[in-house]
Amino acid sequence: MINRVERGVSSPTATILGRLSGAFGLTVSQLLDESLDHEVPRATDPDDARGVQRGATADSWTDPETGYRRRPVSSAAFPADVTEVRLPSGREVAYPASAYAFLRHCIWVVDGVLELVVGGEPTRLAAGDRIELGDPADVVYRNPGEEPTRYVVVVVRGQ
Repeated sequence: MINRVERGVSSPTATILGRLSGAFGLTVSQLLDESLDHEVPRATDPDDARGVQRGATADSWTDPETGYRRRPVSSAAFPADVTEVRLPSGREVAYPASAYAFLRHCIWVVDGVLELVVGGEPTRLAAGDRIELGDPADVVYRNPGEEPTRYVVVVVRGQ
């Protein structure tokens, strides 16, 4: 699968990315950052030199099966992965426990409704709600609502 992705023949699903990230001991954000071609922009704008990142130029990745979209909010140099996620109505994405082999993981729902099934236990979250996940467990992110759900995932990388 890695070879197919590198050659541009295939685009992995979120579930496959979760399995790959766990196998390599990386967060999904780190895996995507390593696998995407990034040109290093020259700091010609004073905002670039100060670390300002414009939303219009941000990279994103979309799951080809579900439309689930991940957009990094933090840079690779920041000590935590901060990612904005959009999950279309009626869709779900599953990640294996191996994808959560890091210290802390917090999910904050910005818009919509998110149902998390962590280790078989469902929890329903609405806009403004947050949850901090503990020990690694299989997780399913599900949008049972009629509108897209937008949430932010913060992962503090293992030391």
